[in-house]
Amino acid sequence: MENVENWNHRRQYATWTESRTVAKWVHDILKARHDADFEIVDIEDYKLPLLDEPAPPRMHQYSKPHTKAWSEKIASLDAYIFVTPEYNHATSAALKNAIDYLFHEWNNKAAGFVGYGGAGGVRAVENLRLVMGEIEIADVRAQVALSMLTDFENFTTFKPHAQHDKAVHLMADQVVAWGGALKALRAH
Repeated sequence: MENVENWNHRRQYATWTESRTVAKWVHDILKARHDADFEIVDIEDYKLPLLDEPAPPRMHQYSKPHTKAWSEKIASLDAYIFVTPEYNHATSAALKNAIDYLFHEWNNKAAGFVGYGGAGGVRAVENLRLVMGEIEIADVRAQVALSMLTDFENFTTFKPHAQHDKAVHLMADQVVAWGGALKALRAH
């Protein structure tokens, strides 16, 4: 019984704070690169409620100021690196909602993934890969898998292993290459 009680008191889940911390870590690694400009786009800054547009995103007829601002930001980017926690074998509801707000803005672009969770967030990334196909994003093979068990001290303090820096660069190499290659498709 002691083990069950201890298990219940240990944090086994990711929070918004971890997402921001992981995104900053990725950005700190990538900002030294000269092959692309990188910025953090925090969906929290856009205050997107549960999808509230009257028309489907494919119609591209946005009526809400938050959707128009989100659309403008996403349309301005050539590629994406999604940072996602894993909840119940999937990405977060907040990220899925933000993706679902738009359609055309995502098309013919590239994406890479940094996942984190008990199993390195790999199932959340697999979930996102399915979504990427539907919104016409080319997702790259390389990904970063961070474990809440080994890359977070006491499941809260982010302390990634040095090996992950190389994985971030490999994933970014592919995202930058594919993002550039897909520009020709977006020009039409």
